Amino acid sequence: MIDYKKADLNELDEIIRCRMEFIREDIGPQTPETEATIQSQLQEYLKNHLNRDCYIFAAEEDNRIISIAFLLIQERPANPRFPHGRTGNIMNVYTVPEKRRQGIAGNVIKQIMDFGKTQNLDFLELKAAPMGYPLYKKLGFEDACSRCKEMNFKWE
Repeated sequence: MIDYKKADLNELDEIIRCRMEFIREDIGPQTPETEATIQSQLQEYLKNHLNRDCYIFAAEEDNRIISIAFLLIQERPANPRFPHGRTGNIMNVYTVPEKRRQGIAGNVIKQIMDFGKTQNLDFLELKAAPMGYPLYKKLGFEDACSRCKEMNFKWE
């Protein structure tokens, strides 16, 4: 039986396991040093942020997380697009390969959608990988259109 829930620090090892599996699948294998750095940062980050401004929703079967998604809540100065100044960013949606295409990730995202409504969020946003795009469309997410171009800067 699958149990859908909001994760807590008792599942820290399982959360980190899923996050690392997501990274390996999405970005590729990492060096042992990079993996150790990421895992260490995740432990500290989650100890400070979990269930404060970072929420993790999961599907668990036999005491093992089989699907997971992170929700980061941001507070920012209000504007007409987000009049309450609260938005949610969904990230790191991951389901173990043997459990994909069974509706599990969709149920995890629905948990986030329900929770976001109770948190007075103006909207939820995400970046959809090609595999997840049809699911998000089915759940009612729309392609974001902006006159602005998303950009990044990274120190070298």
